[in-house]
Amino acid sequence: MALFESSNPTLSEKIFRKSIDQSYGGDVMTVRGSVQKFGFLMLLVLAGAAYTWKLYYSFKVPTMLGFLFFGLIGGLVCVFAISFKPNWAKYLSPVYALLEGFVLGGLSAFINDQMKVKYPNIIIEAVGLTFGVAFAVFLLYNARIIRATAKFRAVILSSMVGIMIFYVINMLLGFFGVHIPFMQWGDNSLIGIAVNLFVVVIAALSLVLNFDQIETGEKMGAPKYMEWYGAFGLLVTIVWLYLEILKLLSRFSNNRS
Repeated sequence: MALFESSNPTLSEKIFRKSIDQSYGGDVMTVRGSVQKFGFLMLLVLAGAAYTWKLYYSFKVPTMLGFLFFGLIGGLVCVFAISFKPNWAKYLSPVYALLEGFVLGGLSAFINDQMKVKYPNIIIEAVGLTFGVAFAVFLLYNARIIRATAKFRAVILSSMVGIMIFYVINMLLGFFGVHIPFMQWGDNSLIGIAVNLFVVVIAALSLVLNFDQIETGEKMGAPKYMEWYGAFGLLVTIVWLYLEILKLLSRFSNNRS
């Protein structure tokens, strides 16, 4: 039995309908096209990550940090730009992928170095778990065990907004030297692990919205450039899921002898 059944109009439909209204004919998007573009974006992420990873282990940490912070700021700009202008995704999503690669590579290298004694395989496990969880969610979605219904969207989107607000508050408090203990990397308190697990679950279920968005675009005959928009949205969620899983594993590392 599918979860949260409903037939209400969706946000995805509005986004893609608007793109159709603004298009002037031509080729339409397909699920396969979005998947191919997602694969291309992942290659760019890996290329960027390999570069900053190499910088870290070549003892060029200041240079690596420069690329990392550039990636953080530039990636955020790309996210906002594509969110407001989906037709820009064709040009900005590859840029975003490369910038996020800089961030993930530098951060992963640092965490890997810090955990080399307690948890030497933390990065490999984080990557494996990320794609394992993503594949499992895809199978559940493809089997229609989980559906992206209106109620499901309401739960996931409201949770995402709540998480974002909480993370922004934590970041702002950090500027004033105030740190919430269970929000810190490596904290292995029960509340910290529980909160982290909740965020991982929400990030994983957010993939359902991405899968549905891509399918919706194909069914509605959205313009070809929306394949990039669908691939971009999927990549953003995968990056978020990876970071949350990496944080969760770093918490567990404190319990290792």
